[in-house]
Amino acid sequence: MQLVGMLDSPYVRRVAVSLQLLGLPFEHRSVSVFRTFPQFQAINPVVKAPTLVCDDGEVLMDSTLILDYAEALAAGRRSLMPAALPARQHTLRAIGLAMAALDKSIQIVYEHELRPEDKRHGPWVERVTGQLLAACAAMEADLGRRPLGATTATLDQAGVTTAVAWTFLQAMVPDRVPAASHPRLVAFTAECEALPAFTAAPHGPDTVRPS
Repeated sequence: MQLVGMLDSPYVRRVAVSLQLLGLPFEHRSVSVFRTFPQFQAINPVVKAPTLVCDDGEVLMDSTLILDYAEALAAGRRSLMPAALPARQHTLRAIGLAMAALDKSIQIVYEHELRPEDKRHGPWVERVTGQLLAACAAMEADLGRRPLGATTATLDQAGVTTAVAWTFLQAMVPDRVPAASHPRLVAFTAECEALPAFTAAPHGPDTVRPS
């Protein structure tokens, strides 16, 4: 399999970390949807990161769908999704909050980096920022009520996505989401970022070095 996309994308990174935790071998191709658009287009005409090229050549996209496929490949060995309904419900909530925080932060980044200053819409940015802060506040509160596992053996998809999201937020919009207001997220993410699956796939332009 080939995972295509840059690790500065949290969606690519959550897949890269998860594939390693699931014990699934893959090749990472660090191709940008911006700087190397034609190269990415040749792999996937939709130019969506992450893209997964399966062993038979079929192309999958969207991190959640790719991870569903990965879970099926790893079935019987390991899963990052709890089987019991209550635990799965909590995991899905945590993933949803982290993904919402990512979506809103990326909207803010695009608004400031891709849209001309005179075209930016202040009320829209304010609204999106409020949604981002609400998601982060809920993530922080939930970690207090239901701590997530932060070891290679106990980490699930809620933990992967939460840690990847927090690292991205602090890299891209730290002024919007103060670390001092989210001590549990800070501590949890620090533990996760020290794990081999995370250090092998650092946020940024590097290529995954499988752990």
